[in-house]
Amino acid sequence: MAMVQDIVIRPIITEKSMAGNQMKKYTFEVKKDATKIDVKRAVEELFGVEVSKVHTMHVRGHLRRQGRTQGYTRSWKKAIVTLTDGSKSIEFFDSMV
Repeated sequence: MAMVQDIVIRPIITEKSMAGNQMKKYTFEVKKDATKIDVKRAVEELFGVEVSKVHTMHVRGHLRRQGRTQGYTRSWKKAIVTLTDGSKSIEFFDSMV
């Protein structure tokens, strides 16, 4: 089993993902083969919060061109984590707003 630091790779900081912070929804890039249960355990252990739901999705690589050459960006997995009502918020995201 992978360590929790290996499962959650980085937070996703965009306008759309930051709008969900008020509803206790946080977005992360996670390991491609991580399950919803793995993501839930990792977020609970890393940030000391209670997770109620986890939504995961695969993000396909986009076609990019540079002159005559073209290729695809890497594909990755995104997880949207919803916290319980009684849980505290994640402090890292509080400093972003």
